[in-house]
Amino acid sequence: MLFDSPHIPLTKYTLIDEEAFLTQLDVVRASLPEAFEKSQKIVQQGEDILLQAEDYAQEILEAAERQAQQILDDMGIVQQAELEAKQIRQRVQQECETLQEQTRTDIEQMRRQAQQELAQLRQLALEECEDIQNGADDYADSVLNSIEQQLTDMLRVIRNGRQQLYQDVPPGQPQDKDGIGGSGSRSSSASPKKKGG
Repeated sequence: MLFDSPHIPLTKYTLIDEEAFLTQLDVVRASLPEAFEKSQKIVQQGEDILLQAEDYAQEILEAAERQAQQILDDMGIVQQAELEAKQIRQRVQQECETLQEQTRTDIEQMRRQAQQELAQLRQLALEECEDIQNGADDYADSVLNSIEQQLTDMLRVIRNGRQQLYQDVPPGQPQDKDGIGGSGSRSSSASPKKKGG
């Protein structure tokens, strides 16, 4: 009503219809109890909502406390489990270190034993090789000696045959080109002269 009424220029005054204004005040007076009642209901509802919110908040706090306690209990279990796991890890690590040390000792002992056995096998192999070499030398010497004996016998037979050949030449036979006469002697290096040649 104030904004819709005419304004007096160059002043801060406004012309208002008195009758309409009073009528509007009566309407306001008549509506105030209802407005108060509504406001009271709103306030009551607000208080009820606050009480419900407080109850809900209390329930949330209690649930949070229970959950926190459960978490603490669980953390205690977890800490105990972690402690036991740590102890198990330490025990396993110690056992592994002991086993590794024992394994290294066994490997070193096996290595030394293998070296000793290898040295013994090498010595035996050398001895066997030497025996085989000696046997081969003896066998070769025996074979060569036998061949030498056979060749000596064959050479003696050849010489005897040649001597026998020239002993059978008739008297008056001309001398051969080597100058062997009727004496029947001839150098062992000369070839015999065949008849009819």
